[in-house]
Amino acid sequence: MLLDLNLGFVILKSASMIQLFAKPVAEKIQKEVKQRVSRFKLNYGRLPKISVILVGDDTASRIYTQRKGELSSLLGMDHETISFPMDVNPELVRDRVRNLNDDPKIDGILIQRPLPKTFREEEVLYWISPDKDVDAFHPVHAGELLLGLPTFRPCTPAGVMELLSFYKISVSGRLVCVIGRSSIVGKPMAALLLQSDATVIQCHSKTQNLKELTRQASILVVAAGRPGLIDASYVQPGATVIDVGIHRTQDGRLTGDVRFDEVAQIASAMTPVPGGVGPMTLSILMQNTILAAERRENKNSSLLISAE
Repeated sequence: MLLDLNLGFVILKSASMIQLFAKPVAEKIQKEVKQRVSRFKLNYGRLPKISVILVGDDTASRIYTQRKGELSSLLGMDHETISFPMDVNPELVRDRVRNLNDDPKIDGILIQRPLPKTFREEEVLYWISPDKDVDAFHPVHAGELLLGLPTFRPCTPAGVMELLSFYKISVSGRLVCVIGRSSIVGKPMAALLLQSDATVIQCHSKTQNLKELTRQASILVVAAGRPGLIDASYVQPGATVIDVGIHRTQDGRLTGDVRFDEVAQIASAMTPVPGGVGPMTLSILMQNTILAAERRENKNSSLLISAE
């Protein structure tokens, strides 16, 4: 039985619009990962292992870290969460990451964001060894992605691409607008789309005449980090809309960057929040972890052969 990543929410389906639910896509990826984990254990006599660094006691980060551990166990992988207090000296965390980099039993490492302001993100990006950076934040991965070279794919953008592929929504030759330019989502999202032969417009908080640009796109990917930013006036009728945002309202509901009820009236396909892009991130993380384990063992095997 695979983990249900819809988190218990039910969203009614519009009669005129296809909802791009993550559940069937995530289950497909999880099934493949579980099979690869079984083969890995048979071949190498151990389980792939992921280590998560958690600094502080942010509720959302703690819940998300817990879900990573649950899914790791469900897919047969080993995992650990290493917790530090909010006021920890960043150097202590860096030293622990160095130890994990050197530990042959660890295949994947990630540092849960957000981090306290005492941490310098431009330094943290370099801490994890690229061959264990399953979040794919390291500048090495960013460069390889931009050049179209084989690399770990950032989890959320890769999840969007898997969703589009599963639902047979081709981006090749189509005009796609990405709202957002973060290094975690916006920039790698544009790179993956370009690799799939899309024509990409990238917008951000300083973009002028935003509506004029978004309405040209047959596919709109919204990763602005602003709840309810996009209403129907931003969307071309019949467009596919991918909502990457997730926010909790004052009454406890989860909502995205897109006003779902309004945009659903004119979009042809759309991701719900929750149950759309968010659950894909975890599944791609697991996919990256087993890939990291396989690559490391294959590299070690190659080194042994060379030595002989």
